[in-house]
Amino acid sequence: MTEPSTQQPRQSPPPPAGSGGTVPLDSTAQLLTRITAQLGTQLSLVSRNGTRRPMHRTRPSEALRPSDTLRPSAAPRPPAAPRSPDAPTLLVVAHGSRDPQALRTVMALLDRVRDLRPGLDVRLGHIELNRPLLPDTLDGLRGADAVLVPLLLGRGHHVKHDLPAAAAAAPAVRTRVAAPLGPHPLLVEALYGRLVEAGWDPADQGSRSAAVVLAAAGSRDPDSAQDTRRTARMLAERLGVPVVPAYASAGTPTVPAALRALAARGRHRTFVASYFTAPGRFASAAAGAAPRTTALPLGAHPAMARLLLHRYDQALSATAPSGMVSLLASA
Repeated sequence: MTEPSTQQPRQSPPPPAGSGGTVPLDSTAQLLTRITAQLGTQLSLVSRNGTRRPMHRTRPSEALRPSDTLRPSAAPRPPAAPRSPDAPTLLVVAHGSRDPQALRTVMALLDRVRDLRPGLDVRLGHIELNRPLLPDTLDGLRGADAVLVPLLLGRGHHVKHDLPAAAAAAPAVRTRVAAPLGPHPLLVEALYGRLVEAGWDPADQGSRSAAVVLAAAGSRDPDSAQDTRRTARMLAERLGVPVVPAYASAGTPTVPAALRALAARGRHRTFVASYFTAPGRFASAAAGAAPRTTALPLGAHPAMARLLLHRYDQALSATAPSGMVSLLASA
Protein backbone atom coordinates (compact mmCIF):
# COMPACT_ATOMS: atom_id res chain seq x y z
CA MET A 1 0.00 0.00 0.00
CA THR A 2 1.30 3.41 -0.91
CA GLU A 3 1.53 5.85 1.91
CA PRO A 4 -0.35 9.10 1.41
CA SER A 5 1.88 12.03 0.50
CA THR A 6 2.59 14.51 3.22
CA GLN A 7 3.45 17.27 0.72
CA GLN A 8 0.90 20.04 0.62
CA PRO A 9 -0.64 20.94 -2.75
CA ARG A 10 1.05 23.95 -4.46
CA GLN A 11 -1.13 26.97 -4.16
CA SER A 12 -1.57 29.33 -7.11
CA PRO A 13 -0.32 32.86 -6.40
CA PRO A 14 -3.06 35.30 -5.59
CA PRO A 15 -4.20 37.51 -8.44
CA PRO A 16 -2.83 41.05 -8.54
CA ALA A 17 -4.79 43.55 -6.57
CA GLY A 18 -7.60 45.08 -8.59
CA SER A 19 -7.36 42.47 -11.35
CA GLY A 20 -10.82 41.17 -10.73
CA GLY A 21 -9.81 37.51 -11.18
CA THR A 22 -7.07 35.07 -12.11
CA VAL A 23 -5.02 35.95 -15.27
CA PRO A 24 -4.03 32.89 -17.41
CA LEU A 25 -0.26 32.43 -17.56
CA ASP A 26 -0.18 32.41 -21.37
CA SER A 27 -2.29 35.55 -21.89
CA THR A 28 0.79 37.71 -22.56
CA ALA A 29 2.04 35.34 -25.28
CA GLN A 30 -1.37 35.24 -26.90
CA LEU A 31 -1.58 39.02 -26.83
CA LEU A 32 1.85 39.37 -28.47
CA THR A 33 0.84 36.85 -31.14
CA ARG A 34 -2.27 38.85 -32.02
CA ILE A 35 -0.32 42.10 -32.14
CA THR A 36 2.33 40.54 -34.41
CA ALA A 37 -0.31 39.18 -36.79
CA GLN A 38 -2.10 42.53 -37.03
CA LEU A 39 1.20 44.38 -37.56
CA GLY A 40 2.18 41.99 -40.37
CA THR A 41 -1.14 42.63 -42.11
CA GLN A 42 -0.62 46.39 -41.98
CA LEU A 43 2.99 46.17 -43.16
CA SER A 44 1.92 44.18 -46.23
CA LEU A 45 0.11 47.31 -47.44
CA VAL A 46 3.17 49.55 -47.11
CA SER A 47 5.73 50.02 -49.92
CA ARG A 48 9.43 50.04 -49.24
CA ASN A 49 9.59 53.81 -49.63
CA GLY A 50 7.13 54.25 -46.78
CA THR A 51 4.02 55.06 -48.80
CA ARG A 52 0.82 53.07 -48.68
CA ARG A 53 0.75 50.44 -51.43
CA PRO A 54 -2.30 50.79 -53.74
CA MET A 55 -4.47 47.70 -53.61
CA HIS A 56 -4.03 46.99 -57.35
CA ARG A 57 -0.27 46.60 -56.78
CA THR A 58 -0.62 43.86 -54.20
CA ARG A 59 -1.43 41.25 -56.83
CA PRO A 60 0.46 40.42 -60.05
CA SER A 61 -0.98 41.48 -63.37
CA GLU A 62 -2.47 38.73 -65.48
CA ALA A 63 -0.43 40.03 -68.41
CA LEU A 64 2.89 39.27 -66.70
CA ARG A 65 4.80 36.04 -66.93
CA PRO A 66 5.09 34.01 -63.68
CA SER A 67 8.81 34.84 -63.70
CA ASP A 68 7.93 38.54 -63.46
CA THR A 69 6.38 38.07 -60.00
CA LEU A 70 8.84 37.76 -57.16
CA ARG A 71 6.55 36.30 -54.51
CA PRO A 72 2.92 35.13 -54.19
CA SER A 73 0.51 38.04 -53.90
CA ALA A 74 -0.86 36.73 -50.60
CA ALA A 75 2.53 36.73 -48.88
CA PRO A 76 3.17 39.89 -46.85
CA ARG A 77 6.23 41.91 -47.73
CA PRO A 78 8.90 42.28 -45.07
CA PRO A 79 9.12 45.63 -43.24
CA ALA A 80 10.78 48.39 -45.23
CA ALA A 81 14.45 48.85 -44.48
CA PRO A 82 15.44 52.31 -43.29
CA ARG A 83 16.38 54.54 -46.18
CA SER A 84 19.87 55.94 -46.28
CA PRO A 85 19.64 59.75 -46.18
CA ASP A 86 22.61 59.95 -48.57
CA ALA A 87 21.07 57.86 -51.36
CA PRO A 88 19.48 59.96 -54.13
CA THR A 89 16.07 58.95 -55.38
CA LEU A 90 16.01 56.62 -58.38
CA LEU A 91 13.50 58.29 -60.67
CA VAL A 92 12.56 55.92 -63.50
CA VAL A 93 11.38 57.85 -66.56
CA ALA A 94 8.98 55.87 -68.76
CA HIS A 95 7.54 57.04 -72.05
CA GLY A 96 3.89 56.34 -71.27
CA SER A 97 1.22 54.48 -73.21
CA ARG A 98 -2.55 54.35 -73.60
CA ASP A 99 -2.34 50.58 -73.18
CA PRO A 100 -3.39 49.89 -69.56
CA GLN A 101 -1.02 46.93 -69.44
CA ALA A 102 1.95 49.28 -69.88
CA LEU A 103 1.55 51.02 -66.52
CA ARG A 104 0.95 47.75 -64.68
CA THR A 105 4.07 46.28 -66.24
CA VAL A 106 6.22 49.27 -65.29
CA MET A 107 4.90 49.22 -61.72
CA ALA A 108 5.84 45.53 -61.45
CA LEU A 109 9.33 46.36 -62.69
CA LEU A 110 9.72 49.10 -60.07
CA ASP A 111 8.64 46.67 -57.35
CA ARG A 112 11.36 44.32 -58.48
CA VAL A 113 13.91 47.15 -58.30
CA ARG A 114 12.80 47.93 -54.74
CA ASP A 115 13.27 44.31 -53.77
CA LEU A 116 16.80 44.32 -55.17
CA ARG A 117 17.73 47.55 -53.34
CA PRO A 118 15.74 47.72 -50.06
CA GLY A 119 15.52 51.20 -48.61
CA LEU A 120 16.14 53.00 -51.91
CA ASP A 121 13.49 55.57 -52.80
CA VAL A 122 12.24 54.51 -56.25
CA ARG A 123 9.74 56.70 -58.08
CA LEU A 124 8.16 56.93 -61.51
CA GLY A 125 7.58 59.77 -63.97
CA HIS A 126 6.17 59.62 -67.51
CA ILE A 127 7.10 61.74 -70.50
CA GLU A 128 3.50 61.66 -71.72
CA LEU A 129 0.17 59.80 -71.73
CA ASN A 130 0.33 58.44 -68.16
CA ARG A 131 0.40 59.83 -64.65
CA PRO A 132 2.47 60.65 -62.80
CA LEU A 133 4.07 62.92 -65.37
CA LEU A 134 7.77 63.62 -64.94
CA PRO A 135 7.38 67.31 -63.94
CA ASP A 136 4.90 66.32 -61.22
CA THR A 137 7.25 63.71 -59.78
CA LEU A 138 10.13 66.19 -59.80
CA ASP A 139 7.92 68.75 -58.07
CA GLY A 140 7.45 66.26 -55.24
CA LEU A 141 11.23 65.97 -54.78
CA ARG A 142 12.00 69.63 -54.02
CA GLY A 143 15.22 69.95 -52.06
CA ALA A 144 16.23 66.34 -52.75
CA ASP A 145 18.77 64.56 -54.96
CA ALA A 146 17.55 62.36 -57.80
CA VAL A 147 18.96 60.28 -60.64
CA LEU A 148 16.73 60.19 -63.71
CA VAL A 149 17.09 56.75 -65.29
CA PRO A 150 15.29 56.54 -68.65
CA LEU A 151 13.27 53.41 -69.24
CA LEU A 152 14.25 53.87 -72.88
CA LEU A 153 16.42 51.70 -75.06
CA GLY A 154 18.57 54.11 -77.06
CA ARG A 155 19.87 57.63 -77.60
CA GLY A 156 16.80 59.21 -79.14
CA HIS A 157 15.10 62.58 -78.81
CA HIS A 158 13.61 61.88 -75.38
CA VAL A 159 16.96 61.01 -73.85
CA LYS A 160 18.89 63.82 -75.51
CA HIS A 161 16.36 66.63 -75.15
CA ASP A 162 13.24 65.89 -73.07
CA LEU A 163 14.97 64.56 -69.95
CA PRO A 164 17.62 67.32 -69.71
CA ALA A 165 14.90 69.92 -70.30
CA ALA A 166 12.74 68.46 -67.52
CA ALA A 167 15.71 68.42 -65.16
CA ALA A 168 16.56 72.03 -65.99
CA ALA A 169 12.94 73.05 -65.34
CA ALA A 170 13.19 71.67 -61.80
CA PRO A 171 16.02 73.70 -60.23
CA ALA A 172 14.85 72.81 -56.71
CA VAL A 173 15.93 69.19 -57.34
CA ARG A 174 19.61 68.26 -57.69
CA THR A 175 19.50 65.88 -60.65
CA ARG A 176 21.66 63.63 -62.75
CA VAL A 177 20.48 62.02 -65.98
CA ALA A 178 21.66 58.45 -66.53
CA ALA A 179 22.32 56.75 -69.86
CA PRO A 180 19.52 54.89 -71.65
CA LEU A 181 19.25 51.16 -71.03
CA GLY A 182 20.71 50.05 -74.33
CA PRO A 183 22.80 48.68 -75.67
CA HIS A 184 23.90 46.43 -72.81
CA PRO A 185 24.44 42.68 -72.19
CA LEU A 186 21.64 42.68 -69.61
CA LEU A 187 19.20 43.68 -72.35
CA VAL A 188 20.42 40.74 -74.40
CA GLU A 189 19.81 38.50 -71.39
CA ALA A 190 16.24 39.77 -71.11
CA LEU A 191 15.61 39.40 -74.87
CA TYR A 192 16.96 35.84 -74.79
CA GLY A 193 14.76 34.97 -71.82
CA ARG A 194 11.64 36.26 -73.54
CA LEU A 195 12.46 34.32 -76.71
CA VAL A 196 12.87 31.09 -74.73
CA GLU A 197 9.49 31.73 -73.07
CA ALA A 198 7.99 32.13 -76.56
CA GLY A 199 9.36 28.77 -77.72
CA TRP A 200 12.87 29.46 -78.94
CA ASP A 201 14.88 26.24 -78.71
CA PRO A 202 18.52 26.73 -77.66
CA ALA A 203 19.27 23.74 -79.89
CA ASP A 204 18.63 26.05 -82.85
CA GLN A 205 21.96 27.75 -82.23
CA GLY A 206 23.86 27.63 -85.51
CA SER A 207 20.78 26.45 -87.45
CA ARG A 208 20.73 27.37 -91.14
CA SER A 209 16.93 27.76 -91.11
CA ALA A 210 16.44 29.84 -87.94
CA ALA A 211 16.61 33.61 -87.51
CA VAL A 212 15.22 36.41 -85.35
CA VAL A 213 13.76 39.82 -86.15
CA LEU A 214 14.45 42.42 -83.47
CA ALA A 215 11.33 44.59 -83.57
CA ALA A 216 11.98 48.12 -82.27
CA ALA A 217 9.98 51.34 -82.20
CA GLY A 218 12.30 53.25 -84.51
CA SER A 219 13.68 56.77 -84.37
CA ARG A 220 14.88 59.48 -86.74
CA ASP A 221 17.98 59.90 -84.60
CA PRO A 222 20.88 58.00 -86.19
CA ASP A 223 22.38 57.29 -82.76
CA SER A 224 19.20 55.46 -81.75
CA ALA A 225 19.30 53.31 -84.89
CA GLN A 226 22.97 52.58 -84.24
CA ASP A 227 22.13 51.43 -80.70
CA THR A 228 19.44 49.08 -82.02
CA ARG A 229 21.81 47.58 -84.59
CA ARG A 230 24.42 47.03 -81.89
CA THR A 231 21.86 45.21 -79.72
CA ALA A 232 20.93 43.05 -82.73
CA ARG A 233 24.57 42.07 -83.21
CA MET A 234 24.93 41.19 -79.52
CA LEU A 235 21.77 39.07 -79.62
CA ALA A 236 22.98 37.32 -82.79
CA GLU A 237 26.20 36.37 -80.98
CA ARG A 238 24.14 34.93 -78.13
CA LEU A 239 21.76 32.98 -80.38
CA GLY A 240 24.19 31.89 -83.09
CA VAL A 241 21.73 32.88 -85.84
CA PRO A 242 21.12 36.08 -87.84
CA VAL A 243 19.21 38.85 -86.03
CA VAL A 244 17.76 41.57 -88.25
CA PRO A 245 16.56 44.86 -86.71
CA ALA A 246 13.17 46.09 -87.92
CA TYR A 247 11.06 49.09 -86.98
CA ALA A 248 7.46 49.96 -86.26
CA SER A 249 7.97 53.59 -87.33
CA ALA A 250 10.58 56.07 -88.58
CA GLY A 251 12.84 53.39 -89.99
CA THR A 252 13.25 50.50 -92.38
CA PRO A 253 12.85 47.63 -92.82
CA THR A 254 9.47 46.97 -91.30
CA VAL A 255 8.86 43.70 -89.47
CA PRO A 256 7.02 42.06 -92.44
CA ALA A 257 9.77 43.18 -94.85
CA ALA A 258 12.48 41.75 -92.60
CA LEU A 259 10.64 38.44 -92.34
CA ARG A 260 10.27 38.23 -96.13
CA ALA A 261 13.97 38.95 -96.61
CA LEU A 262 14.91 36.18 -94.18
CA ALA A 263 12.57 33.73 -95.89
CA ALA A 264 14.21 34.53 -99.24
CA ARG A 265 17.51 33.45 -97.67
CA GLY A 266 16.02 30.13 -96.54
CA ARG A 267 15.43 31.27 -92.97
CA HIS A 268 11.89 29.96 -92.45
CA ARG A 269 12.06 29.23 -88.71
CA THR A 270 11.81 32.83 -87.54
CA PHE A 271 10.91 34.52 -84.27
CA VAL A 272 10.24 38.15 -83.45
CA ALA A 273 11.96 39.57 -80.37
CA SER A 274 10.07 42.54 -78.90
CA TYR A 275 12.57 45.32 -78.24
CA PHE A 276 10.04 47.28 -76.18
CA THR A 277 10.10 47.98 -72.47
CA ALA A 278 6.34 47.43 -72.02
CA PRO A 279 3.15 46.64 -73.95
CA GLY A 280 1.88 49.41 -76.19
CA ARG A 281 0.85 50.39 -79.69
CA PHE A 282 4.18 49.63 -81.37
CA ALA A 283 4.61 46.31 -79.55
CA SER A 284 1.11 45.24 -80.60
CA ALA A 285 1.74 46.30 -84.21
CA ALA A 286 4.96 44.29 -84.34
CA ALA A 287 3.24 41.21 -82.93
CA GLY A 288 0.35 41.55 -85.39
CA ALA A 289 2.73 41.74 -88.34
CA ALA A 290 4.46 38.46 -87.48
CA PRO A 291 2.93 35.27 -88.89
CA ARG A 292 4.71 33.21 -86.24
CA THR A 293 5.62 33.56 -82.61
CA THR A 294 6.43 36.96 -81.13
CA ALA A 295 8.09 37.21 -77.74
CA LEU A 296 6.67 39.45 -75.03
CA PRO A 297 8.16 42.90 -74.36
CA LEU A 298 11.04 43.10 -71.90
CA GLY A 299 8.76 44.21 -69.09
CA ALA A 300 9.63 43.19 -65.53
CA HIS A 301 12.27 40.65 -66.50
CA PRO A 302 14.83 40.36 -63.66
CA ALA A 303 17.63 41.56 -65.93
CA MET A 304 15.73 44.80 -66.54
CA ALA A 305 15.62 45.59 -62.83
CA ARG A 306 19.34 44.91 -62.52
CA LEU A 307 20.03 47.16 -65.50
CA LEU A 308 18.07 50.07 -64.04
CA LEU A 309 20.15 49.85 -60.87
CA HIS A 310 23.34 49.57 -62.92
CA ARG A 311 22.54 52.80 -64.80
CA TYR A 312 21.67 54.48 -61.47
CA ASP A 313 25.00 53.45 -59.93
CA GLN A 314 26.85 54.43 -63.09
CA ALA A 315 25.36 57.94 -62.97
CA LEU A 316 26.32 58.33 -59.32
CA SER A 317 29.92 57.37 -60.06
CA ALA A 318 30.26 60.05 -62.77
CA THR A 319 32.46 62.96 -61.74
CA ALA A 320 30.48 65.73 -63.44
CA PRO A 321 27.18 66.66 -61.73
CA SER A 322 25.21 66.48 -64.96
CA GLY A 323 27.14 63.41 -66.08
CA MET A 324 24.99 62.74 -69.11
CA VAL A 325 27.37 63.27 -72.02
CA SER A 326 30.08 61.02 -70.60
CA LEU A 327 27.56 58.31 -69.74
CA LEU A 328 26.02 58.28 -73.20
CA ALA A 329 29.45 58.01 -74.78
CA SER A 330 30.39 55.01 -72.61
CA ALA A 331 27.06 53.18 -72.67
